[in-house]
Amino acid sequence: MSHRSEQGQRSFGDIAPTLAELTDRVLFDQVWQDPVLSPRDRSLATVASLIALGRAEQLPFHLRRARDNGLSHDELAALTTHLAFYAGWPAAASAVTRLRELKDEEARS
Repeated sequence: MSHRSEQGQRSFGDIAPTLAELTDRVLFDQVWQDPVLSPRDRSLATVASLIALGRAEQLPFHLRRARDNGLSHDELAALTTHLAFYAGWPAAASAVTRLRELKDEEARS
């Protein structure tokens, strides 16, 4: 694999260096690079899981990654609406807040 992630190191390497190393080398350099699933499919699964589990703090990073991996705002909004029926309205409402923040961020860019 030619690309090596440093996201974990940047995010929390100073506090939890082993977690940062596992995040970079296993999660992002191995799991995310496995060609069995496309990056788009991995993003769709990851965002759905984060919404369903109510992990709103992790959503901004993964929503941006999902956009980079080819998911549109409309697709992410449709995913969020779909999950409201399976994961609950509060989880979907929290995700919409994060999706709005991303849309605003992209509009300013």
